[in-house]
Amino acid sequence: MAIHYPDILQERTIPKTFSYTDKDVMLYALGIGLGDDPMNEAELPFVYEKTLKTVPTAATVLASSAGRSEMAPMPPGLKVSEINLTLMLHGEQKVVLHKPLPPAGTFTTETRTVGAFDKGKDKGAITISETVWRDAAGEIAVTLTGSRFCRGDGGFGGPAEGAPAPHAVPKRPPDLSVDYPTRPGQALLYRLNGDFNPLHSDPDFARAAGFQVPILHGLCAYGITCRAVLEHVLDYDPSQILSHEVRFSAPVMPGETITVDIWRDDKDISFETRIKSRGVTSIRNGLTRLR
Repeated sequence: MAIHYPDILQERTIPKTFSYTDKDVMLYALGIGLGDDPMNEAELPFVYEKTLKTVPTAATVLASSAGRSEMAPMPPGLKVSEINLTLMLHGEQKVVLHKPLPPAGTFTTETRTVGAFDKGKDKGAITISETVWRDAAGEIAVTLTGSRFCRGDGGFGGPAEGAPAPHAVPKRPPDLSVDYPTRPGQALLYRLNGDFNPLHSDPDFARAAGFQVPILHGLCAYGITCRAVLEHVLDYDPSQILSHEVRFSAPVMPGETITVDIWRDDKDISFETRIKSRGVTSIRNGLTRLR
């Protein structure tokens, strides 16, 4: 397994058309804990088709119903990189919604690699991908940018510097802190959104990757931070969110309580998350930007 640089910057998928339905939107909302109280009428529109709303961060999973995208052929003479998936972790995630997500829709998606950074043979590598959704008119609806921390793939000879700088949260105490307990079986529900990586379900695989138990999906914790902003800042109005981004800094174990610290500065909502029981920060540099 190896990263081939700069060849990796030519990797892209063949454009693929997919559709999602209200059922996919509701499953995502349930996966991040919305609707746990069926009498909570503020959350019900995210899990009940009567007046359905879409959580903006659902864009990270809604294309999974189309299956894995096929890679486009590489230009002659270039090599395809192979990442050690057992040692790979999600590094960062950003979603930009050029228009609010409908509760059902059809889009065409394409992904390309836009960056690869070498932290050293014993320190791993970071790769950055960009996925664009286009609607039936060809207009860009969603842009997703994500990075992977490839713990076993450093030393490939690429640049060490140049990755985008993370958002700096305010230095003052948070304006608000809220707790979100996760369920012991939450990863088993969330994986039905399309991420079947056994790191989140198979105890033997998790131990081989260095964890005592299967860990919660980083994107599930990411969705919980969006849920916190919706609930405590936006009165459950997802149409106000333009973008939502985070840097993952530590895994969350199903059953732990996630504390979300929130700062409000006009249209910038900064946030970070902590696991108080272990004294670790699990998400850093969070930013929700409003329209």
